[in-house]
Amino acid sequence: MMGSINNCSRKQFFAGVFWGGSVRLFSNSHALRPLHPQLQSAAAGQPSAMRLLLLPLLSLALLGRGVAQETPEPKKEEAKAESKTEDKPKEVPEKKSVTEHVLTVNGQKIEFTATAGLLPLKDAEGKTTAEIFYIAYTRKGVTDPASRPLTFSFNGGPGSSSVWLHLGLLGPKRVKLRDDGFAVPPPYALVDNEFSLLDETDLVFIDPVGTGYSRASKPEEAKNFFGVNEDARSVGEFIRLYVTRHGRWPSPKFLIGESYGTTRAAALSGELLRSHRMNLNGIMLVSTVLNFQTIWGAEGNDLPHLLYLPSYAATAWYHKKLPADLQAKPLAEVLQEAETFAAGDYNQALLLGAALPAGRRTEIVRKMARLTGLSEAFVEAADLRVPLSRFSAELLRDRRLVTGRFDSRYTSPVRDPLSNQAERDPSADAVFSAFASTFNHYVREDLKFEDDRPYHILASVGKWNWDAENHFANVSEVLADSMTANPFLKVHVSNGFFDMATPYFAARYTFNHLRLPTQLQQNVTQDDYSAGHMMYLNLPDLQKQKADLARFLRASVPEK
Repeated sequence: MMGSINNCSRKQFFAGVFWGGSVRLFSNSHALRPLHPQLQSAAAGQPSAMRLLLLPLLSLALLGRGVAQETPEPKKEEAKAESKTEDKPKEVPEKKSVTEHVLTVNGQKIEFTATAGLLPLKDAEGKTTAEIFYIAYTRKGVTDPASRPLTFSFNGGPGSSSVWLHLGLLGPKRVKLRDDGFAVPPPYALVDNEFSLLDETDLVFIDPVGTGYSRASKPEEAKNFFGVNEDARSVGEFIRLYVTRHGRWPSPKFLIGESYGTTRAAALSGELLRSHRMNLNGIMLVSTVLNFQTIWGAEGNDLPHLLYLPSYAATAWYHKKLPADLQAKPLAEVLQEAETFAAGDYNQALLLGAALPAGRRTEIVRKMARLTGLSEAFVEAADLRVPLSRFSAELLRDRRLVTGRFDSRYTSPVRDPLSNQAERDPSADAVFSAFASTFNHYVREDLKFEDDRPYHILASVGKWNWDAENHFANVSEVLADSMTANPFLKVHVSNGFFDMATPYFAARYTFNHLRLPTQLQQNVTQDDYSAGHMMYLNLPDLQKQKADLARFLRASVPEK
């Protein structure tokens, strides 16, 4: 209100009410204000009828001044209201693109909607803390959400986007490689994925904060998302929001993760249960690591040496570095012999350490060299403990080649033939560019989502909070607890024999040590494949894995 009645509308003026012992007016902004003193002088110039109306109001105002303090000046009230308006968090709209598509799987035509978007995460005060990029594929024509499973997918790292499972195994498109999964020269292309899981489940691919297009609102606060528990909380909140906004609480719900994504999936099983009371129907783990003691060698930790040995044998068999009698056997028989040695004689030898008798040590050296393709002299010099990087550099040194980490079938020439460490990972070199190139084209051209920021296929997320002081990170106990609390939860494990990042024997060990009751152990299914970390790049494995996962999904959804 201004200093003259002429500046106050008639509607405002006649809305006078009593508040706090003085007369106030409602302004158009709904803020309560005191009757302005100059209204008294203004009233003198009004017609008599107006004076009659004003006199009682002015008298009551004077009475009120004797029994109550004057309310704050109008300018202070206005400043306070403006301050509150400024403090209110600004809404960040969800940026997304929606397109329609068709895919044929097993002769069945599937019409589906693709949504690519950024979903804001907010703190308790409603302020946006991060945006998570996702791509969702939902089948059209489904009227009952309880009849249609929903699967959330992510990869690992930490620092990896979801592109690998998306364009390698699950999504409606896949990167075209050789049938054995080996590289093709650029330019790269996508083809329809006739082995997509879209015939069985809707799919949502999640890029955790720091990967893909997902970013923290303030770069300096990104560290708040970088940790086992921090990551699980943010991805869990995304899942809650997606399920709520899209009416999918009645749907059977699944997670699928690869590599560190299996760690995330196990952590999420607990986070979703504790924070949101969301029980899952199933979890699919591709190239599993739940207990990092099984893969991270350290002084005094001999466990990885035992668990890697069968994978060393598989790699030596593939590259024809084993003795003739062993080389002639099928891979399954070679692995059985390697597993028996690792769990028995080799285990005992490492346990005894320096107390191992000399004659027995010579025998162990000979057996280990026979199964790994390494020389006895090398095994002896390594004190029976050969780290992965040295194995990769040594196995094919005579050919001046290094073997792959993600998939030990791959090889690459080395520049320094005397190096005792693997110079590079040829299995990464073979496919990273193909996935990056095809995704960046696909997201704009097919999904119509445009963003000029770089899409981080693999990001450096800096220091990761493993929540593991003086011990190895281990989420297997979280998964075991989730399976106990929800006895209907099923788990599928996909293992690649040539995976040197997360060896299959380490996954066997982990699930044999969950301390689950016998009846719950039956809820775990493990299937093996004849390739590496991303076994689905090998076309025969892709076909098998699709069949295995489809069977698992159906078995995990109760019949109506």
